[in-house]
Amino acid sequence: MRLPRPRPPAWWRSPLPPLPPLLNQLPGAAGRRRALLVAIAAAGVWLLRPWPPFQWLPGWVVGALLLWAVVELLRWLWWPRRWS
Repeated sequence: MRLPRPRPPAWWRSPLPPLPPLLNQLPGAAGRRRALLVAIAAAGVWLLRPWPPFQWLPGWVVGALLLWAVVELLRWLWWPRRWS
């Protein structure tokens, strides 16, 4: 005999709003999502740099992360993935 599963609260069941078609359905959406995540990660580290956990990172680590983000964005702009 199986016990019934408890229902999650209403706030837990509410789905997240869907992504806009530009980031979800149209061709190249995966690349745009990745570029957006890269830009958010780089901006986050750059803006959080003054706080202690990020102050402990050496400058070359932050610089390498920002350089990686710039290279990733330039690669996405100059050589976009082609769809078939």
